[in-house]
Amino acid sequence: MDFWVGEWDVFKTGGGKVGTNRIEKVLGGAALQENWRDAGGGEGKSWFYWMPDRKAWKQVWVTPDSAYKEKVAEPIEGGLLFSGEAVTADGKRYPDRTRLTRQGESEVRQVIEYSADGGKTWTKTFDAVYRRPK
Repeated sequence: MDFWVGEWDVFKTGGGKVGTNRIEKVLGGAALQENWRDAGGGEGKSWFYWMPDRKAWKQVWVTPDSAYKEKVAEPIEGGLLFSGEAVTADGKRYPDRTRLTRQGESEVRQVIEYSADGGKTWTKTFDAVYRRPK
């Protein structure tokens, strides 16, 4: 996941800036920490870590209101697909997935979707391009 490490300005696909993100190696490179801040000042954090027994990356995402997501990645062309479950602050659970795809040396696209029907159909909630600041 080295392609994901660094400072990012985040732009809605086809639109303006929606936030910033800093992905940093922690614990001697055994994990990554994501530090998200949206344009309105809201924030969230993720921790990504390698599970050697499953040969997969896991993501745990947490927000200040105690909502969280747990997802495990599988490789896809050009990146990773994290699939798992999101839990809202009031305890509702639903399938959730995130695609991270590298777009050249200085861009990454992130698409987040959830399913309200157990994975039969998916609704896009976030579609953005991450660009390294100049």
